[in-house]
Amino acid sequence: MRFPFSGLHCASFLGVVEVVAALIETRSYDPTQGIWGGYTRLAWSAQNGHEEVVKILLKLEEVNPNKPNDHGRTPLSLAASNGHEEVLKILLGREGVNPDMPDSHGRTPLSHAASSRHKQVLKILLGREEVSPDKPDNGGGTPLSYAASNGHEKVLKILLGREEVNPDRPDAYTRTPLLYAVLQGHEGVVKALLEREDVNPEKQNHRGQTPLSCAVQHGHEGIVKMLLRREGVNPDRLDKYGRTPRIYAARGGHKKVI
Repeated sequence: MRFPFSGLHCASFLGVVEVVAALIETRSYDPTQGIWGGYTRLAWSAQNGHEEVVKILLKLEEVNPNKPNDHGRTPLSLAASNGHEEVLKILLGREGVNPDMPDSHGRTPLSHAASSRHKQVLKILLGREEVSPDKPDNGGGTPLSYAASNGHEKVLKILLGREEVNPDRPDAYTRTPLLYAVLQGHEGVVKALLEREDVNPEKQNHRGQTPLSCAVQHGHEGIVKMLLRREGVNPDRLDKYGRTPRIYAARGGHKKVI
């Protein structure tokens, strides 16, 4: 199978500025040519952080700086998820670029930056009025829930500093940021969330499990201790199947937790 990967696509992907400039100057490329997966030349250069190539390509009339690939990812989204701050700034300086454009899964550039631990990119995006810091994706996941799930404490704290962010917002599967952090065993994130009065440590998921029963089930001893120190946590609460945290501990053989 032959993919439409031209010389200009290749030079943009690799960031070879001289070759990109020469091909454009001599018009030795097809301006209408696409590529497999919907990746444009600008998308490749933005994803790989090639600042000078991005600047050159943005001067072309036929280049759409907001064009998504087959998964709905724009050059800005790709730059954000890979932590390319300078490329991000260049794209944001271009009129018509939407800094909050969701991809096919409903994930925004901010969401990708939050899950990838790119603190500076996150700050740049949060500085834009049109960026919603609590925008959910198609599954209800917010930038905060992605930061919590991946254990990115610094990113989490930046997001928690925004008034618009709901730290207890459940996704489509009834999982809150706290529950995601508990499931992955991220103690620092759990601690930061439990310090918030607007976080309910007893919020149940679709199975009726609380963060405590989930922590017990996975044997996260340190998190179990943190949750038990939090006022309002019931160590004997039943889920929808009539199981208490102690039953989960026994079934998992977690002696220290028991």
